[in-house]
This record gives sequence, C-alpha cells and structure tokens, in this order.
Amino acid sequence: MKGRIISPGKCEGVAIVSKEPIGFYGGVDLKTGLIIEKNHPLEGKCIKNKILVFPCGKGSTVGSYVIYGLKKNNVAPLGIINEETETIVATGVILAGIPCIDKIDISKIKDNNEILLDANEGIVEILKN
Repeated sequence: MKGRIISPGKCEGVAIVSKEPIGFYGGVDLKTGLIIEKNHPLEGKCIKNKILVFPCGKGSTVGSYVIYGLKKNNVAPLGIINEETETIVATGVILAGIPCIDKIDISKIKDNNEILLDANEGIVEILKN
C-alpha cells in the first residue's frame, strides 16, 4: 500500500490495530506504553515495539509530547500507520523520530500481522497474516 510520508524511517514489526482514534494525553501511560483510556478497544494493551495502526489521533496537543516521552522512556511503538495523521500525532512522531505514514486503508491490516513500514518510500507491506 502506498501512503503519504509523515516522519521518515523504516521498521518491521507486529501490528496492533484500533478502529478508534487514540488520544495520547490521558490515553497512553508514558512510563509503560499501555493504553489506559477507559473503554478504548486497546485498553490494557501495550504499544511498545509494535506497529501502531489507528485511524487518527484525538485530544490535547500535549499528546505530541507524550509520543516523544514514550520514545525517551523506550516504550514507544516502532512505527505508526494512520488513515489521517493530524497535527498532534505528526508533531509527536517527528519529534520522537518514529516512522509514520498516513493515507492508508487500515481496514486491510489486522492485529498481529507482520508489517514492513517504509516511511522513506511511503510504503506499507503486510508480510505475514
């Protein structure tokens, strides 16, 4: 799948997928990488070292700094794939140096798919279902 490059880089890993937006401020624990937003489909799951797939971000602009903090605490996702990366997520991934692509049909990606995210070329490839 071809998308738009938000933050360059290349990574390979296992997908963790949400069909709902993610709010990083108040929704993700900065120290553990666990999703802590009540009633979120990923509540209790860890995003550390995963390819995080979700439609878009939501919430406070402080979310950008949460993404940066996740990276500094070594609990960040390896990469992020969105349908639409809004400014909160874009700023965070650029500050943190996390590869990110948007304009991707995320309905084609399932939990535990092995993903190649090449945000240098704007390509997302499902390696294993």
